Amino acid sequence: MDLEFSELHAFVVLAGELHFRKASERLFLSQPALSKKIQRLEEKLKGALFVRSRRRVALTDAGKSFLPKAAKLLQDAEDALCETQAVIEGRVGTLRVGFVIASVSEILPRTILRFRKLYPEIELQLRETHSPLQVSSLIEGRLDAGILRMPITNRKLVSVPLFSEHLVLATPADVPYRPKDGINRFRNSGFIFVSPSVSETFHDRVLSLCLRAGFTPRVVQEANEILTILHFVRAGVGVSLVPRSALRLKVPGVRFHELGWKEPLWRIGIAWNRTSDKLPLISCLVKVVQAVVGGQGV
Repeated sequence: MDLEFSELHAFVVLAGELHFRKASERLFLSQPALSKKIQRLEEKLKGALFVRSRRRVALTDAGKSFLPKAAKLLQDAEDALCETQAVIEGRVGTLRVGFVIASVSEILPRTILRFRKLYPEIELQLRETHSPLQVSSLIEGRLDAGILRMPITNRKLVSVPLFSEHLVLATPADVPYRPKDGINRFRNSGFIFVSPSVSETFHDRVLSLCLRAGFTPRVVQEANEILTILHFVRAGVGVSLVPRSALRLKVPGVRFHELGWKEPLWRIGIAWNRTSDKLPLISCLVKVVQAVVGGQGV
């Protein structure tokens, strides 16, 4: 038995009006066309839904029983259409978003607040993870979008730059430093590096900057996270070159020094898989992040 939604709709409207002329006007049908729809439905159900006479139309017991079920079927169909359309338009769904905390600690809270205000029916699932793992997760579909270090070379991914990141020198707060000394002041000090297993690009970039300054750094400790590096600096293990955004982590006992290097260490961007089935939702997120970055002057 194939029930048609137009027949169910005709039944529900007629059950509400209990008058063929009024129901046909609401449905924009002729009365004979409405009668045929009801007859076809009754034939499928093998029983009468209405008692008809010249003066009145009334529901049978079967009609009374069928009415709430028919109304629910119509409502469920309408809800399904609306919810699916909302997903297609990027108004409903779930986004799994990766981020690197040291680089986005300032813009991330503002992004979340603005996004939830604009798109309350889209759930953000945030995952703090380093850039290389974000790239592999985006390719394999474990993340929908990632705020990470650029450049992104994999052709499966699309990326949009957000802002540039510069290096600063992090030292224990009680270590004297004069801007004119530059990084050479610490040529004989121990250095704390980001592990190359986390970011070979970052590791090699810091090494090359030290070599350009005329010395080979003595690496006394490696760590996977910027926050961990700052705590090693605070403990006096050594000094480190870290992204300028590390200032926002506000680790006590650490002092940051601008080095005057104009060229950025890297650029931070947002990336996603070009074949993702959540492109409308991702587009919403990209717009919000760009607006927050633009307003922040990052």
